[in-house]
Amino acid sequence: MLESEMSLKDGLSAPRWTLSSARALYELPFNDLLFQAQTAHRANFDPNRVQLSKLLNIKTGGCPEDCGYCSQSAHHASGLKASKLMEPEAVMAEARKAMEAGATRYCMGAAWRSPKPRDEAAIVAMVEGVKALGLETCMTLGMLSPGQARRFAEAGLDYYNHNLDTSERFYPEVVTTRSFDDRLETLAHVREAGIKVCSGGILGLGETADDRIDMLVTLANLPEPPESVPINMLIPMPGSRMAEASSVDPIAFVRIVALARLLMPSSHVRLTAGRTAMSDEMQALCFFAGANSIFIGDTLLTAANPGADRDTRLLDRLGLTAETLA
Repeated sequence: MLESEMSLKDGLSAPRWTLSSARALYELPFNDLLFQAQTAHRANFDPNRVQLSKLLNIKTGGCPEDCGYCSQSAHHASGLKASKLMEPEAVMAEARKAMEAGATRYCMGAAWRSPKPRDEAAIVAMVEGVKALGLETCMTLGMLSPGQARRFAEAGLDYYNHNLDTSERFYPEVVTTRSFDDRLETLAHVREAGIKVCSGGILGLGETADDRIDMLVTLANLPEPPESVPINMLIPMPGSRMAEASSVDPIAFVRIVALARLLMPSSHVRLTAGRTAMSDEMQALCFFAGANSIFIGDTLLTAANPGADRDTRLLDRLGLTAETLA
């Protein structure tokens, strides 16, 4: 029995979902599952609009965490050199390019366990600068204290990304340098500071279908579900502990996207890492299943991402248009 069918975390109300109720949806005939997911999607979103985000790696490599999938971990012989934190002016230049390319949200990620006090002023400057352009702002910096979350909220941070990665049961197989509860604690700090939550997971780490379902159940049962739910397909990174991981079945991946839409109907569900390995047809099924956000650009942190030309052709073929800034 997984965590979602046992006692809830302190501070959580009665669960909206259990593993068994979510699994029943996941195991529906594929056409029925997609019909229900598309129905829920249409009730909450324009089904032909997609939100575009851009992700910039503002500090690369040297991370002390041992996440088994990550090339930026100092524990892995990936050959990636650690860099210093970018200057705010350089980040702003990249944000302007993203805005010109159609992004409405700008996400900035640093390979840290958590931000150090000496870096907070630069982070605040980045948030304030990107916000002044009219873009939505998002950061992913590792674990946050309540005080850090408040300072970034005061600077205008709209979203904070902190993925659960997988289920609580499987989590120790992925990361040992922090706990699943550490992840939930940061999400609570972010929410209490008034920042919107971006949190999802990665498929293909060696987890079971129940682990994938339980990860979504945990998110859906938070006091407030995340406003943004990224669903990643593992890109095996050379030198990482999971470099030889098996590929994810495309239909199983689409089922998880559909389940995310049904469990969190008003959240943006984002197709994140792994789109370079997805056919246009697989991505089309994901959009029909309720995905309505993607990252644009050639790279995601240290991994490849479909270029603008491929994304433009795909969206045009499907009759999908990008969300625009208000």
